[in-house]
Order: sequence, then C-alpha cells, then structure tokens
Amino acid sequence: QSGPSLSLSLDDAIQRGLKTNLGVLEREIGDRLARVERIRALSALLPTVTGSVSENVQEVNIAVFGFRFAGIPTIIGPYGYSDIRANASLNLFDWSARKNLRAAEQNLKAAALGTQDARDLVVQAVANAYLSIIAGAARVEATRSEVATAQALYERARDQHAAGISPAIDELRSQVEWKARQQQLLVAENQLAKNHLTLARVIGLPPAQTFELADAAPYAPLDGLSPEQMLDRARQSRADYQSLNAQRQAAQITRDAALAERYPTVSLKGDFGLNGINQAQLHNSFDFTGAVKVNIFDGGRIHADVAQSDAVIRQRKDEIADLERQIDVDIRSALLDLKSAADQVTVAESNLDLANQTLTQARDRF
Repeated sequence: QSGPSLSLSLDDAIQRGLKTNLGVLEREIGDRLARVERIRALSALLPTVTGSVSENVQEVNIAVFGFRFAGIPTIIGPYGYSDIRANASLNLFDWSARKNLRAAEQNLKAAALGTQDARDLVVQAVANAYLSIIAGAARVEATRSEVATAQALYERARDQHAAGISPAIDELRSQVEWKARQQQLLVAENQLAKNHLTLARVIGLPPAQTFELADAAPYAPLDGLSPEQMLDRARQSRADYQSLNAQRQAAQITRDAALAERYPTVSLKGDFGLNGINQAQLHNSFDFTGAVKVNIFDGGRIHADVAQSDAVIRQRKDEIADLERQIDVDIRSALLDLKSAADQVTVAESNLDLANQTLTQARDRF
C-alpha cells in the first residue's frame, strides 16, 4: 500500500539507501567479524587467569604402582581434602603472536574500508537513480514541447489544405510527424516511471509509494583536472583501493608471523592457592614454571604457511594493479562522457531555442 506522497531530497534518498541496502549491511557484519578476530589475536598476548574451588575424595591402590610391602596395606584411603586455587599463564615473548595481532589490525582496517566502499557504491547508485529521474523529467518536458510544435505544424498544414493552398500530402506528413512525437512522449513517460521504481528499489521504498524530488540538479561543467591528477586523487580517496592495500599489508605481516614461528617463545605459568584436609586447616601452596619453547621440526607446516602467504600477497598485488587500470579507464571514460554531455547540452540549448521560436511562429501565424 502506498502512503501519502513524499518530498524526497537527494540527501534523504542517500540516507534511506544506506540504512536498507543489503550490501552495506553485509559489509558491516564483516567489519564486526574482523573486530572479533582482532580480539582473538590480542588474547594470545594477554594473561589468562582462572580460579577453582574443589572438594576431593580419593582412594589409591599402591599395588598398581609396584609397591608391595609386608605389613603395609596396599589400599590408602579413602581420604579427602579441600583446594582453593588461582591459575595464571602469560606469554612473555611470542613474536608470531605479535605479528598475528598486527595482521588482524590490518584486516580490520581493510574491513572498515570495505564497508566504506560499499557505502560509496550505494551513494553512487542512489545519486545515479535520483539524477536519472531529473534527466528523464527533462526529456519528457522537451518531448512535450516537440509534440506541441508538431501539433501546431500539423494544424497549419491542415488549415492550408482546407484553404486549398497546400496538397494533402503535406497534411499527412505533418500528421505522421505529430504521431511520431506522441509515441516518443509515451516512451519517455514510461522510462520516467521506471526510473521512479528503480530509485524506490534502491532506497527501500515500497514500489507503490509515490514521491516527488525536492532537489534539482542544473548542469554545471566540471573543473578542469587532468587524468593523472584524477588518478592520484582516486588512489588517495577510493576506499576499495585503500582496502586492497590494507589486505596486501595484512598478507605480508601474516607471512612474517609464519616465519616468526621458528623463533623461541617464553612463557610463564603458575598457580597459588590454599589446600588442606578440611576448610579449617588450609595452608598456602603454589607452583610457578617458566619455559622456553623452540620449534625444532614441524614437518613443513611453517614452509606451507609462508608459501600460502606468498600466494595471497601475489594475488593482492595483481588485484591492485588491475584496479589501478580499471580506475584509469573509468576516469578517461567519464571525461569522454562529460565532454560529450557538454557538447550535447550546447546543441540541446540551441535546439530548444529554435523549437521555441518555431512554436511561437506557428502559433502566431494562426
């Protein structure tokens, strides 16, 4: 069901599109997942602390351990004890974990830039649909003027034929031209209605919802910039290009993290607590261990991780190079379109002036 007609500005349309577009919503979920991965990588460098409270009852058969002595029972217990304890562990030095954290941070940056790129694409799509309606409305208005001109010329030819000063073929020709202009008007009005549906789809409005555009976009020439200057600006401002760069850096750091698995790691583990045969007879007890771990042989796993990272780095570099070429082509194509549009505007303004003069003369004559 359609509600009351809306007055829709370009800014309102963009905000509606950003709130409802599925691509933006999916990228935002990916951004949150990247934040989770960063937290997981950070947890490998932070201490972990756990606590426990236990009541234990045991009975041990020492015979299974080879203790068999005359006069000594082989069954000890049952006996019980209470234990309250806190356990902690910390990686004092783990270069691979530090590199993984940096890689996760770069992936988070890439995900944020990917989300921004998705938002930019939505803005582009909404603005294009919005401007298409403005252009379509202008075409409809121009076609209506052409229809009115053709109608006036037809009426002049009809009156001249009725007065006997013009052959019937001139009246027929002008009538055919009038009908052709009417057909063009129907096509332009149909395309304008489709443009309204396209914008409604992009910004999440019901198809039956009616709306009017609140903003106009008069033609204005683009300030002169060379393709090289535009390419440099694109490298600095386009989120998709920056996102690929961040992904390449993350892959490089991941490779460094794989190599760092060959370095020794230093860890510290310990626990401190109270235990005793019951809650009234608890005594302090603790255990602390420092360890250095060295990777002697891993069966080629580190080599495989490095090779995989090298492949990802190569892929990211190829994607960046391809995107640079695509950006260059897009810029040059846009400049050609802008030049063509400027020439068409000049010709259209001249044609509009001539059409208005023709329409005025045709009406004044009769």
